[in-house]
Amino acid sequence: MKILITGVAGFIGFHLSESLAKRGEVVIGIDNINDYYDVKLKYDRLNALGIHFEKPNTEENTNNILFVRSTKYHNYSFSRLDITDLESMEKLFVVEEFDCVIHLAAQAGVRYSIINPHAYVQSNIVGFLNILECCRQHETAHLIYASSSSVYGNRSKVPFSETEKVDEPVSLYAATKKSNELMAHSYAHLYGLQTTGLRFFTVYGPWGRPDMAPMLFADAIHNNRPIDVFNDGDMQRDFTYIDDVIEGIVKLTLNSASKKELKSRIFNIGNSSPIKLIDFISGLEKQMGKAAIKNLMPMQDGDVKITYANSDKLKNAIGYRPKTKLSDGLFKFIQWHKEYYHY
Repeated sequence: MKILITGVAGFIGFHLSESLAKRGEVVIGIDNINDYYDVKLKYDRLNALGIHFEKPNTEENTNNILFVRSTKYHNYSFSRLDITDLESMEKLFVVEEFDCVIHLAAQAGVRYSIINPHAYVQSNIVGFLNILECCRQHETAHLIYASSSSVYGNRSKVPFSETEKVDEPVSLYAATKKSNELMAHSYAHLYGLQTTGLRFFTVYGPWGRPDMAPMLFADAIHNNRPIDVFNDGDMQRDFTYIDDVIEGIVKLTLNSASKKELKSRIFNIGNSSPIKLIDFISGLEKQMGKAAIKNLMPMQDGDVKITYANSDKLKNAIGYRPKTKLSDGLFKFIQWHKEYYHY
């Protein structure tokens, strides 16, 4: 199978690329390597996949798209492309003829959307439209794309289920992800494109995003900085270890829906086992052998005390069963954190 993965310098994209490459699938990864967070981490992820820019093993396809070939996986290659560049994306699709596209590239972050809304519309709306059009025009069999648990908004009913209406996003980021689901549904209806959207829930693990709570907490503990702990830590989130998420995506990739099934699907992909924030921090303290400096604060306006996924739909579809215990996931995460940051 030939697979395109967008956003491969990102957290989930990196792990997914490695997993599929290890399986022997032909994987082409693209990323624009933007500076939303430290680009060194993005380059280091690519380097860990055998993509080296200091001594690149490069070649061009017949449409002059430049690829860096992995020195680690003979079936993996990378090209620095921006999904908002329709001309380049079309050139890529003309030559490569992908069986499946896994679209993970996006402008991430809820708070950043308040100060830079145009970046979200360009990447998450225009870029997604380009992906849909390329898949349609080149008859890609299956498009899997990243949505987000943020589409559920500030609802108190738990667990979150795909059958619930999600018409009240509380951030522009969430609104763009909901828009992606609507756009994918319309392309499935109009053109028969099989689409699968994944609503991710608080993914953590090695090589994680530095703007997400697990990395922020670990960094603060290591550097003796205080952590703002809202509602005295009595908040629950669906922390999901990266390996469980990747296993779910791989199964979806290799087991596409039957043509008789609904062509537009949405799945929650979470741990379905909420964990108190204070317990997550305690787990980090144990693994790091160091106490956190906790700045206990009241509940923030608009925040929700508990959020977690009902993942039964994905379980029924592909047998998805997250199995990583919090203690095991935190051990692996902190082992990587210590090695990467040299302490």
